[in-house]
Amino acid sequence: MYSGLLIILLPLIVGYLIPVKKSSLLHVINRLLSWMVYVILFIMGISLAFLDNLSTNLVLIFKYAGAFFLCIFIVNVVALWLLERRKPWKTTHKQESLPSRLNMALDSLKLCGVVVAGFLLGLTQWHWLTFASQASEAALIFLLALVGMQLRNSSMTLRQIILNRRGMLVAAVVAVSSLAGGALAAVMLGLPLNTGLAIASGYGWYSLSGIVLTDSFGPVIGSAAFFNDLARELVAIMLIPTLVRTSRSSALGLCGATSMDFTLPVLQRSGGLDMVPPAVVHGFLLSLLAPVLMAFFSA
Repeated sequence: MYSGLLIILLPLIVGYLIPVKKSSLLHVINRLLSWMVYVILFIMGISLAFLDNLSTNLVLIFKYAGAFFLCIFIVNVVALWLLERRKPWKTTHKQESLPSRLNMALDSLKLCGVVVAGFLLGLTQWHWLTFASQASEAALIFLLALVGMQLRNSSMTLRQIILNRRGMLVAAVVAVSSLAGGALAAVMLGLPLNTGLAIASGYGWYSLSGIVLTDSFGPVIGSAAFFNDLARELVAIMLIPTLVRTSRSSALGLCGATSMDFTLPVLQRSGGLDMVPPAVVHGFLLSLLAPVLMAFFSA
C-alpha cells in the first residue's frame, strides 16, 4: 500500500536535502530535469501503445481528460472569482505588450509530440519495449530527486513564503477547489474518489502527474492526467492577458503550479512586477503539494 508513496516521497526528500552551491551545477540540474521530462513522456507513450483494446482506451483517455478539465476549470474559476470579490487585488500597473501566445502554446504542444512519438514506436510491439514500465519507474525516481534539488535551491525562503499572503491565499483556494472539481468529475464518470482526487492533485504540473499516475493507476489514467494538466496550461496562457484586467486572482490561480516557471513571464508582463512574488509563492506551494497529494491519494 505504501510502496507508491515511498517511491514518490523518498527521492523527493533526498533531493531536497542535497544543497547545491555552484550555479554551473544548478544549470546542469535544470537541463537534466528538462531532458528527463521528455524521456519519461516518451516512455509513457510507449506504455500507452501496449494497452489492451487500444482504440477503446484512447476514447476513454480523452473522455476522462475532457471531463476532469471542465470540472476543475469551472470550480477553480468560480472559487477564484469569489475570492476576488471578497478580497480585491488592486494595482496601478499598465499592461505591457506580450510575446506570441501561439508560440508559447506550441512549446507546450511539443510535449504531446513526444508522447505521440513514443506511442508510434510502441506500436511496433518490439519485445524490448515491454520493459518500458520498469524504465519509467527508474526515470521517475531520478526525476523526483532532481525536482527536490531544484526546490531546495529555488531561492525561496520560509520567511518569503509566509509573508506573501496573496500567493498563499490563491494557492489555498486553487488547491481546495481543484480537489472539489476532481471529486465532481470522478462522481460523474463513475471513477473511485481517490482516483479523481489524485488526478486533480496535479495542479497543472503535467510532466509529473502523467508519470506518477501512470505508475499508480495505469496508462489510461496517467495519460488523462497529462492531457488535463496540459490543457490547463494552454488555457491559462490564452486567458491571462484578459483576466488580469478584471480578476488578478483568477489570472494567477488558473496557472496552477506553472506560475513559478512557464507562465511566470506572461503573468509579469500582463500584471506587472508586483505579480511576481505571489506567482512564485503560489507555484512553489502547489509544486510542493502536488507530489505529496498525488502520492497520498494513489496510496
